[in-house]
Amino acid sequence: MLPIIYSTINHSFHKTLPTYRKASRSPPLPRLSASYPPPISPISNHGCSSCRPLVRFRRDRGGRGPHGQLRGARGARVLLLERFDLLHHRGSSHGESRAIRDTYPQPHYPPMVRLARRLWDDAQRDAGYAVLTPTPHLDLGPRDDPNFRAVVASGATELAPTGTAPRPAWAEAFRVPEGWAAASSELGGVIKATKAVAMFQALAAKMGAVVRDRTEVIDVAKQGEGTKIVVKTSSGEKFHGAKCIITVGAWTSKLVKSVTGFDLPVQPLHTLLCYWKLKPGHKRELTTEAGFPTFSSYGDPCIYSTPSMEYPGLIKIAMHGGPPCDPDSRDWTIGTGEGVGGLADPVARWIDEVMPGHVDTAGGPVLRQACMYSMTPDEDFVIDFLGGEEFGRDVVVGAGFSGHGFKMGPAIGRILAELALDGESTTAAEAGVELTHFRIERFDGDPMGNATSS
Repeated sequence: MLPIIYSTINHSFHKTLPTYRKASRSPPLPRLSASYPPPISPISNHGCSSCRPLVRFRRDRGGRGPHGQLRGARGARVLLLERFDLLHHRGSSHGESRAIRDTYPQPHYPPMVRLARRLWDDAQRDAGYAVLTPTPHLDLGPRDDPNFRAVVASGATELAPTGTAPRPAWAEAFRVPEGWAAASSELGGVIKATKAVAMFQALAAKMGAVVRDRTEVIDVAKQGEGTKIVVKTSSGEKFHGAKCIITVGAWTSKLVKSVTGFDLPVQPLHTLLCYWKLKPGHKRELTTEAGFPTFSSYGDPCIYSTPSMEYPGLIKIAMHGGPPCDPDSRDWTIGTGEGVGGLADPVARWIDEVMPGHVDTAGGPVLRQACMYSMTPDEDFVIDFLGGEEFGRDVVVGAGFSGHGFKMGPAIGRILAELALDGESTTAAEAGVELTHFRIERFDGDPMGNATSS
């Protein structure tokens, strides 16, 4: 049996697909170009109303043009299963804005961001419209904070103190506390998340992938002695394939536990997005059109922001993190006080200290939106083969992205596709992305993974 890819994709958005083909009883589907495996929105635990015949997939040979060569190397056809409705708000891939930046404390992320940026450009060119708006990016924090110092070392340019040298006009919006410093990069930007997910879904369908929503995957197993993967849904349907990619976001631990018995430490977190009113006279100054940056503030709390864009007169400034939650029984409360609602209070204090002249905190945020992260203990991704005697290298899992992974979606998608089809990722190697940081084995005997050695 020739290799194929079957992907169950869920709540981490940036997942990808190689290709596939239905059983011989159906006409062959058009091939899916693998010039960039598209990131796809969350899948989840689905429910299909009708039970259809078993579907089998096999790998196809592609043409020999620029895309055909990749099809020939990658070959398979793709079935994407999504638990909820397409473009739902139950996971981590919806909304109007996600930041992209190439400055990171950890050296293994900037190469992946730069790769992703090229692939975002490719996808937008193929789609014929934009989902990413370039902006500068600003990092700030205590001068002696190791994460901030690492960010400067990764390529950010430290800003001169006020009054000592020419500075960007937007720098005057920040009152950098004593003992702090700020550093800028030109490679920031804002991605319209829901629009981006819709773009990739449309591109996937255009190239021949089959995308099905309301389809809950409840089991993944090997069939007999062969290499065939069987995916079972809650409606009783079964899908057969040679390869499977699992990217189910906040549902990762539950699915992996039920399939393998292994506790993969991917913890869902309930977080809060806050939109604050801009003070009179500053509504245009802090917009993407005016060149205002995305920014990250290191220290405690860790704060992030995107410029005023989706809601005129408001700016998104929020705290990175939140309390643990169960994705199937979330508390959607976004008020004040304890729990997720209280996540706005540290942000207000930060604004009053760092941006008091430009952002109004009286009365709290104007808009509050609940969201969800899926985090590993070390906040590094999981990009690896599921492994074990049963699955070996036939099932690939991608997880732990929410919180800082959306920006890298296209790169992660391509890497997952290459791992599934080729057993290795030449794209990662050529881009300088070291995948050893993302292996499951880092948690063997050490629940903190990479955090222990960092």
